[in-house]
Amino acid sequence: MRRNLFVSVLLSGALGAGAAFAQLDRASGVTSFQQDRNAWRRQDSSEIKVLQSMSDSLGKAAMDNVTKAEQAFCYEVANKPADYSGYTLDGMAVTGFCGVINEELRRILATQFFATAANISNATEQCVIRPKLIIRFVRGVDYTDVLVSAPCHSIAVFYGGKVKTYNFKPGAELLDVMVSSFAEQRRDFVSPSLLNQLLPIGIPQTAEQQKTVRAQATQQQPVRNWEKAPVRAETRGAASPAGASPVQTKQRGWNNLKVNVQ
Repeated sequence: MRRNLFVSVLLSGALGAGAAFAQLDRASGVTSFQQDRNAWRRQDSSEIKVLQSMSDSLGKAAMDNVTKAEQAFCYEVANKPADYSGYTLDGMAVTGFCGVINEELRRILATQFFATAANISNATEQCVIRPKLIIRFVRGVDYTDVLVSAPCHSIAVFYGGKVKTYNFKPGAELLDVMVSSFAEQRRDFVSPSLLNQLLPIGIPQTAEQQKTVRAQATQQQPVRNWEKAPVRAETRGAASPAGASPVQTKQRGWNNLKVNVQ
């Protein structure tokens, strides 16, 4: 029953990645981010009742990020090799981006992870955590990360430099459905800061961004010309025409502070 509900939500388009990748520019093959203009409005304002034991161990701030999330993002992750120098998330290698999760599915995930006692076991499992997905719940500039592991079924919650792991074996079927369903939405991850994006989607959104990423990959150069020395139009102490005042270089500083030069 729970599995059917979860699958139906995913397939019905509750996965925000369906919106993120909905419009395809056939000429360039670029997918553009689209979101319902009313997406910011909370569709269901009913409070999610977090299990007291989880609230006590994780803290109110960590749980507020989940239950009152304004956005949630899905990333594929894996154990970080010793020589890995790429992007990481909570100490794991980021291997892909798998979607912007919309309101309905965010609430389902929050409820299943933190408000459904039947999914959690207090038993100790003899297995090794296998990182598959990280769901980042964002509220303002704060966030809480939830790592999904399978087939050693567990969730690990990262917040404020601390991590708490829970045995999710009773809810194993839900985690398996998540891993397989989100895998279908996977895209290669590209640093959003290099793309100058506001949302941490991590995929090129326009033809210009694709060109920028390709140039960086092939030329191994910074995306911006940070290292290019500025060309000075005037040099202090330059000669002035006869009878004219000496050339004064206009001083600029933070907030247009005037700087006296001796």
